Amino acid sequence: MAEITQEELNERVAILKRFRTLLEQQRGKFREYLDVLEKQHDSITTENTEALLAHTELEQQVVKNLANLQKVIVPMSKLYNSSVNEAGTFAGSVPGTDEASIEKIQEEVSELQNKVLKQNQINRDLLRVHLEGIKTQITNFKNPYKNNRNVYVTQAQTARLVEVEI
Repeated sequence: MAEITQEELNERVAILKRFRTLLEQQRGKFREYLDVLEKQHDSITTENTEALLAHTELEQQVVKNLANLQKVIVPMSKLYNSSVNEAGTFAGSVPGTDEASIEKIQEEVSELQNKVLKQNQINRDLLRVHLEGIKTQITNFKNPYKNNRNVYVTQAQTARLVEVEI
C-alpha cells in the first residue's frame, strides 16, 4: 500500500465530507417527501381538495429538489468511489470521515426511498378509486330540468286577432 500525501488525504476528506453532507440533505428531502405524501393521503381520505392541491404542489417542489440533488450526488458518488484506495479504506482514522457512517446514510436513504415509493403507490391507488367514484356520480347525475321547457326560451303569447268595434 502506497503512502498518500497530506494534500491527497485532505482532498479525500473534503470529498467524503461533501458526499456525506449531500447524502444527509437527500435523506432529509426524502423524509420531507414522505411526510408530504402521508399528509396527502389524509387529504385524499377526507376529500379535502384544497389541501390535496397544496400537498401536490409541495410534492412537485420536493421532487424537483430531489432531482437537482441527485444530479450532484451521482458524480460525487463516483468521485468518492474512485477515491477509495485499494485496501478498501478511505481516509483512514480522520475524525468524522468513517465510511460506515456513509454506508448507514446510504441505507437510510434507500429505505426512505422505498417507503416513499410505497406511499406514493398507496396514494395513487386511493386517488384512482376516488376518481372512479366521482365518475360514477357524474354518470348517475340526473338533471331535474332536462325535459322542462325553459321559460326564457318560449315565445310570449300575443294576440293574433284584433276585434275592432265602431
